[in-house]
Amino acid sequence: MSCSRPLHYPRPRPGARAEDPVQSAQTLIQEQIEAFLHNDADSAYSFAAPGIKALFPDKDSFFAMVKKSYQPVYHPGNYAFGKSRAIDNGAVVYQEVLITGTDGKDWTAIYQIARQPDGSYKINGVQILPNATSEGI
Repeated sequence: MSCSRPLHYPRPRPGARAEDPVQSAQTLIQEQIEAFLHNDADSAYSFAAPGIKALFPDKDSFFAMVKKSYQPVYHPGNYAFGKSRAIDNGAVVYQEVLITGTDGKDWTAIYQIARQPDGSYKINGVQILPNATSEGI
């Protein structure tokens, strides 16, 4: 199995700081997708927010759910970041990810990334839609 790479890596925006919420969200998503591509359940699970971990209390149940219900995210052919929106001073970031699945079908995944009490960001949910047209968020 070959590992696919994103269509492009996000370029830092002028003046973007390391703690930029959108940049942090994109890095988090990219790292989780890499973990999925390498079948690394421990790493993939580590990016999930507490609410997701409450629904899937161990890495195996989480990994099985992603494989079954989020196949394009689990093993994308290619992906690129679309539009993003940070709200509440960066407390929540919505990030569009445009995905071409390994089967050639196009998808849009909308990630909700939430800042945790310690200042880190975790993935709080993903909505996946069967198209790759950026509709905005």
